[in-house]
Amino acid sequence: MECLPVGSKDLIIVVTSVGTEDQALDVAHALIRNRQAACVNIVPNVHSIYRWKGRVCDDTEWLCVIKTVSGQFQAVRETIQKVNTYELPEILAYRVDDASDGFGDWIVRMTERPKKRTSAARSKTRRPAAVSTIAS
Repeated sequence: MECLPVGSKDLIIVVTSVGTEDQALDVAHALIRNRQAACVNIVPNVHSIYRWKGRVCDDTEWLCVIKTVSGQFQAVRETIQKVNTYELPEILAYRVDDASDGFGDWIVRMTERPKKRTSAARSKTRRPAAVSTIAS
């Protein structure tokens, strides 16, 4: 598989961790539903050891690996903050320098807002009204 520079696509990977599988699913579904991300991988049972408020903590978390574009970062961060119950949620973004052929384009397409159809376009797709023929 060929890897190509992504150039102007500004792809990013956002990483966050949450305390429960339900929170991970809530984050993933909200991001995909709102077209803020193309894909979210949920990695279960991540063993995290960290220092918090003077204590060493040892917890199991769920890691969300989020594929998106840099223009969506603010929205992604806001969505994570709404769902995540942590006092200080981890939200890290990494730039993507290379991606497999076509994958970067797919991420861009999946995170774009659908174009609104104009009334002219809608009228072209409507089924024509039924025409009755009356025999004379």
